[in-house]
Amino acid sequence: MKKLVIALAAAATFSAPAVAADLGARPYAKAPVPVAAVYNWTGFYIFGGGGGGLWSADSNVQTFPGAIALTRDHRNGGSGWFGTVGAGYDWQFGGRWVAGIFGDAQFGDIRGSLSDPLFLTEGRMKLETSYAAGVRLGYLVAPNVLSYVNAGYSGSEWSGTTQTTLIAGGGPGFYTTPSFDRNGWFIGGGVENNLDLFGISAPGWFMKTEYRSAFYDRVTLPGTVTPAFGGGPTGTAVTFKPWTQTISTSLVYRFNWGGAPVQAKY
Repeated sequence: MKKLVIALAAAATFSAPAVAADLGARPYAKAPVPVAAVYNWTGFYIFGGGGGGLWSADSNVQTFPGAIALTRDHRNGGSGWFGTVGAGYDWQFGGRWVAGIFGDAQFGDIRGSLSDPLFLTEGRMKLETSYAAGVRLGYLVAPNVLSYVNAGYSGSEWSGTTQTTLIAGGGPGFYTTPSFDRNGWFIGGGVENNLDLFGISAPGWFMKTEYRSAFYDRVTLPGTVTPAFGGGPTGTAVTFKPWTQTISTSLVYRFNWGGAPVQAKY
């Protein structure tokens, strides 16, 4: 019996290589092709955020009603913070190009001064609100990152001022200028990206950072003397031609983005 077990073990040992040879080599399996995400930028979106801004303005003193300039232009300015809200619609075309229309509004506290160098008076002025409607054109530097430029119409609302004398011992005489609106145009640009870029799972949510520069028409602000104080530059007006610059960061929600990007098939 013992000899029979030894004989069977020897037979199995010598037959194993033959069986393995009969099975043949394991077939090679090619790794699957990676699935690329295809993002669709066409659709409506809304956004809200905030930022900082500054304005500067060329100003001089004129007589009225003849509008004869009495001084050369000098520069006034201010700075502050603001909030912004807006909405728009984009079209993706030609693969990586995106074009769109949008409108937005900015509101906040960008304050500065308006001075009258002829009569040595100065008052505080604030850019209260501004609004814009325009177009933008961008290029997808990555499937979920858009770099763009924009331009269009801009309007603005400014507070009035109370001009006070800058001369020590010169008396309390001061006057007021009215609030006013100005129209103009803007140009700017920025970058918008999906929040997934930062490892945040937030389908449809984006962040954009934008610079904008707006130029407005000149306005003539006649001074109104406060009767209780008397004095003041009766018969003169201060001109004001503002230019604003802003930088903002906003959260954007795109309604067309959905729960996940469409997967390309190969």
